[in-house]
Amino acid sequence: MPALKTLCSKITTNHAFEIAIVLVILVNSTLIGVETYIQNPGIQLVQTIILGIFTAEILMRYIAADSNKAFFTNGWNLFDLALVLIGYVPETLFANAGMAMAFRVLRVFRVLRLLRASQEVKLIVSVLVKSTSALAYNLVFYFIFLYLFAILGVSLFRLPEPASLQGAELARYEQYIQEAPHAPGNSPDPYGTLDESMYTLFRAMTGDDWSDLRYNLLTASKYNVVKASPSVITTYHVTWFIISAFLLLNLVVGAILNNYQVVMDAQKKEQEHKEE
Repeated sequence: MPALKTLCSKITTNHAFEIAIVLVILVNSTLIGVETYIQNPGIQLVQTIILGIFTAEILMRYIAADSNKAFFTNGWNLFDLALVLIGYVPETLFANAGMAMAFRVLRVFRVLRLLRASQEVKLIVSVLVKSTSALAYNLVFYFIFLYLFAILGVSLFRLPEPASLQGAELARYEQYIQEAPHAPGNSPDPYGTLDESMYTLFRAMTGDDWSDLRYNLLTASKYNVVKASPSVITTYHVTWFIISAFLLLNLVVGAILNNYQVVMDAQKKEQEHKEE
């Protein structure tokens, strides 16, 4: 048994073995894409062989591990093990076509095995995992501002219901819609409801037509469809874009960069400890 453990350890830590597994992952990922176009028994056979290779790899990593705890506390090992086990679940086990489709979709996640293809990629993943708590606090911070601005948006810029208008008010509303329709045409009032207002602000944060929102509201203000003045409309949208696209996103970048340095220092210390 010690001899088998030593052999498995040498194989799994061998650079040529790692390259071979990466090539198998690439072939597997490519065939997953090919299967979206054609279904072929030959492809299914190759996928079965690849599943066998993945199984042999995870077994060797298990045998080479110092202990059960060392193996099962490694997130990458659990990730690989889950993907391998999913591959053995037969679709015929589910009478429900929806459940069978769900497991078929889960198998597509084998592509994510490419994340462990190099130390650099694994480092990025480790940084993102390390940044989870900081990103959660940033998300709370972002949601507070999003909620605040969404309520302001509904209060200031909600368009009136056409059914409630008549006479000159209805004529001005129709003229406004003709001159500045929603984009796309089937979209609702951007600030008509709280949830739609939040989505509008999220869209503005991505830079998607955020200036068109302002121009449309300026037209609405010109026809007295909304009561907000042009200066209020401009200040609102520019302020939100500055806060969301610059301040909040920079906080996320800062948290990731800080944890990048923390992970780098930890890996450096671990490497120095191994060399001693």
